[in-house]
Amino acid sequence: MTDLQIGYAAMLEQFAPAEAVALSAYAEEHGFTGVMAADHFQPWVPAQGQSSFVWSVLAAVAERTKGDFGPGVTAPTFRWHPAMVAQASATLASMYPGRHWLGLGSGEALNEHIVGGYWPEAPERINRMFEAIEIISKLFTASIAGKDVKHSGQFFKLESTRLWTMPEVAPEILVATAGPVTAKRAGRQADGLITVGAPLEKISMLFGKFDDGARDAGKDPSTMPKVLQLHMSWAETDEEAMTNALHEWPNGGMKFPKGDIRSPFEFEQMAKLVRPEDFEGRMIISADPDDHRAYIQKFVDLGFDRIYLHNVGRNQRQWIDVFGASVLPKLVR
Repeated sequence: MTDLQIGYAAMLEQFAPAEAVALSAYAEEHGFTGVMAADHFQPWVPAQGQSSFVWSVLAAVAERTKGDFGPGVTAPTFRWHPAMVAQASATLASMYPGRHWLGLGSGEALNEHIVGGYWPEAPERINRMFEAIEIISKLFTASIAGKDVKHSGQFFKLESTRLWTMPEVAPEILVATAGPVTAKRAGRQADGLITVGAPLEKISMLFGKFDDGARDAGKDPSTMPKVLQLHMSWAETDEEAMTNALHEWPNGGMKFPKGDIRSPFEFEQMAKLVRPEDFEGRMIISADPDDHRAYIQKFVDLGFDRIYLHNVGRNQRQWIDVFGASVLPKLVR
């Protein structure tokens, strides 16, 4: 595998698009290697205040930076037909060869219910995602070969077509998962895995399931990227770091599935119940950069290839300065 890469998570829920692009460029200048940005239609809570169109922002990020970039993640199933996600991704990969990856997930009601369709239970959402991945993969493969492809499945139809703008090499497809069954299916159908910070034992289990699925499909899991998004709160004092977490990212302290909640205002009401102790084991909150370095290093040691860091406060430039100088250089593979 390539050397360890530590990227920047550009939070489009918290920063207006021009600011998110500027912060991404600033992060790269200070040692971050790439950019992940989420595809949200709404922020988690109103206090975050933004939710711009990820594909436009990614193109602007690519113009201002030289590293990798991708959506972490988009759901190719409700707001989007899989063919549209494939076209968006192929266009970025054509414009910026070798830099773009496609992160896919099964979706959350917060973003997906806005089109007014039935919101299914989690198993159906996962099945829809994997059928969408099948369509995207077929479009990538057929289009590179100069052929049309069609699809008729349980959830989606695609009449005979191809992607007319296509890079020489298809973007890698990374699947977001926090569950063992999805991880194993991702190993079979996708190119890599995305997950978020969780207890190390749980992630080790996910790695094992992902590797099993990859081997079932005749692939070598050691060559397949394992990607992490890691939320944290750093500020000049522990008190300020905790205040930032409670105000800006209370969803990080909510110990329950969030996929069925429809409104930022519903999250806001739930956020009133979040207490400082609710973040324990879920997100590191500290003024000491070395605490953060040690925390990140645990995930490096576990085997992640790329880690995208999100500091939940508005103090982005200060955090980038500190981490670029005293955290990133000390992380070792």
